[in-house]
Amino acid sequence: MLIDTVKSLIFFIVAGLFEIGGGYLIWSWLREGRPFTFAVLGAILLVLYGIVPTFQPANFGRVYAAYGGIFIALSVLWGWKIDHVKPDEFDIIGMCIALVGVFVIMYWPRAA
Repeated sequence: MLIDTVKSLIFFIVAGLFEIGGGYLIWSWLREGRPFTFAVLGAILLVLYGIVPTFQPANFGRVYAAYGGIFIALSVLWGWKIDHVKPDEFDIIGMCIALVGVFVIMYWPRAA
């Protein structure tokens, strides 16, 4: 069970990095005048983002609901480390609430 949870979290993190990274590259191309190759790489990452969640051990709705919390946390961390926008206490509190939601939606034991 623990191994399955760890694998699932890794899939969430990889999907998040692909989505945020892909979006960031396209943002950089459109808003910051970066070369078109940024857009192409961003599009490739976004396609990969769409594939990775299919490896999750749950149905589509549950996976994407839980992924929303992972996306929130990774976005805060991306902003801090890549854009150098330090999260404040409300960012951290919101991120933690979202992550609690992830664990309830995705990993809370359910009756068979």
